[in-house]
Amino acid sequence: MTSIATPLMWTLFTAFVLIALAIDFLALNRQGSHTVSMREATIWSLIWVAVSFLFVGWLWWYLGGTGVDPALRELADAKALEFVTGYLVEKALAVDNIFVFLMIFTYFAVPAPFQKRALMIGILSALVLRAVMILIGAWLIVRFHWLMYVFGAFLLFTGVKMWRAAGQEPDLGNNPALRWVNKRMKVSPDYDGENFFTTAHGVRMATPLLVVILLIGIVDVVFAVDSIPAIFAITTDPFIVLTSNVFAILGLRAMYFLLAGMHERFHLLSYGLAVILVFIGAKMLLIDIYKIPIAWSLGFTVTALLVAMALSLKIPAKPGASGTAFPFKPKPKAKSAAENKE
Repeated sequence: MTSIATPLMWTLFTAFVLIALAIDFLALNRQGSHTVSMREATIWSLIWVAVSFLFVGWLWWYLGGTGVDPALRELADAKALEFVTGYLVEKALAVDNIFVFLMIFTYFAVPAPFQKRALMIGILSALVLRAVMILIGAWLIVRFHWLMYVFGAFLLFTGVKMWRAAGQEPDLGNNPALRWVNKRMKVSPDYDGENFFTTAHGVRMATPLLVVILLIGIVDVVFAVDSIPAIFAITTDPFIVLTSNVFAILGLRAMYFLLAGMHERFHLLSYGLAVILVFIGAKMLLIDIYKIPIAWSLGFTVTALLVAMALSLKIPAKPGASGTAFPFKPKPKAKSAAENKE
């Protein structure tokens, strides 16, 4: 699979990500456990968005966007547009992740000061897992072009399923991932600070915080199955696919605290995301018949999100609506993790 990236570009991008994560970890350790304010979340969200657009500005310049060669300017414009479109699609799909993270934190009653570290560890695992999945996906698409049709059909199915599930109240207690964790480890009913393990009545067991970390990682893998095929519908350049994903994820923690208190206000957002997935799935299925321009994909994505947000503000939410489409089918209520240990 061809890519515009040179070894220098890969090196600079990797170095930037490592430095950004190091700064984030140092800031996290220095601040310690604390409740993230709306002001702090807003500042960090704006910083990550600004950094993402500074990156695409540098990419456009590096590829010759300001040069005199028309071919290089055209290439720079195309790759910059691919990055922005992919970034916005991944950012939009990440909103559903955020609402599910909120549901997990609420279900396990995670104290607000502990949520920041839990999200940081979850984001680290997401970066590694998505990088692996993107590289595997790129390798498969090169060798088996027909997989584009499989991905397209899958996105269509997922979009329809998300539309039908939007607004339903999910039942995390019967989540198969949670049941799997409960069967394989003893979980303490209480937290022990930010520790992942504790000793209760002489028995070594995991704390609920460890279960939360595991569930966040599992949820991200589930959502990555949707989002990664979606980005391949926009571009097959591994460098653009990976960088747009990484930049969208890097700002996920700050965006969580920014949107956590607004999930009920944008209760129709899942419908907008479902429409986007159906559109992208159709684009993949038509790839050998008609290639929909990237600019159209960008315009459609922005329009769908704005319409969903505007309707959310105009139409009141139904009582009990969650505002998210959790990817596991709700089942009859079961005992919680703490109740199963009693």
